[in-house]
Amino acid sequence: MNKLFKHIGVAIALMFSAVCFANGGAELAQHSDAQVWAQLQQGAQGYTTSKSEFHNQPINTYDLRVLEVRDLLAPALIAASFGMIIIFLLFIKVNGISKLHHGFSGKMVYRWSKFDVSIHWLGAIPCLLLILTGIGLLAGRFFIQPYIGEGAWGSLVYGAKQIHDVVAFPFMAGWLLMTVLWAKNQMPKMYDVKWFMVVGGYINFGPFKGKHPDAGFANAGEKLWFWAFAIFGLVISATGMILLFPNLFEPSRTISLLSLILHGVSAIIICAFSIVHIFMATAMSEGGMECMVSGYCDENWASQHHNLWFDEIKENGTLKYKE
Repeated sequence: MNKLFKHIGVAIALMFSAVCFANGGAELAQHSDAQVWAQLQQGAQGYTTSKSEFHNQPINTYDLRVLEVRDLLAPALIAASFGMIIIFLLFIKVNGISKLHHGFSGKMVYRWSKFDVSIHWLGAIPCLLLILTGIGLLAGRFFIQPYIGEGAWGSLVYGAKQIHDVVAFPFMAGWLLMTVLWAKNQMPKMYDVKWFMVVGGYINFGPFKGKHPDAGFANAGEKLWFWAFAIFGLVISATGMILLFPNLFEPSRTISLLSLILHGVSAIIICAFSIVHIFMATAMSEGGMECMVSGYCDENWASQHHNLWFDEIKENGTLKYKE
């Protein structure tokens, strides 16, 4: 029994000593940190093996207003995502969808090659994954973290970050191919102005009802989406590379923060446009989704929504039907 009490006493003494040592070490570390901080504020310089051009700037200075802009990104992304979904649901509830006036003809017209369909999905699927994981990473702390445990939240953030980083590369490949190969059909024309004036013919009431403005291979709305995707996709890709590979680009704290903000703003814009694009292709335009599934569209759909293009391929002999 005496031996037992002796062992317990030794264990308590060791635990007490460890706590005292830890507290003393923490106090020493805090004192040391305070000394270093004070010396840095007084202009002291040290030595480092870093080769970065910013290695002699241990204290980063930047405009604090940039941080205020960063804090606005999360609510803006939520508004762009869920706000656009709510608006479109209400619009469809009130307006209805754009139906084919003469129904489906049953004749399928060649519109996109298999390669075009492939690169569309090469960019589209990663884009959706980037939006979903980006919402979680940027705004999840507001509407996910409060309702789950810290362990689950940590795992969710880690998984979202891994997916976000990996799918960035196929997204950039799809963005590059679509931008280069499709730009020729996305150039603005004068008749695009009229398309916007009558809202593309998608309004089913009032003076806009039954209006179907001229459109070439791409209508004005598709052109607007294309150039938004091309421009802000470039910004997302460039800033994403800086954020992914800081050791390669060695950005300053200010450049990193600005990259994060530009990345977030561009993501918000592409997110809003993507939701519009998805709704227009699936729910709003009867027969529209088929184009990016098989590469063919119904003849009546082509005549109603892209009449100038349909007339052109009939005249130049390039009209081709699905066999």
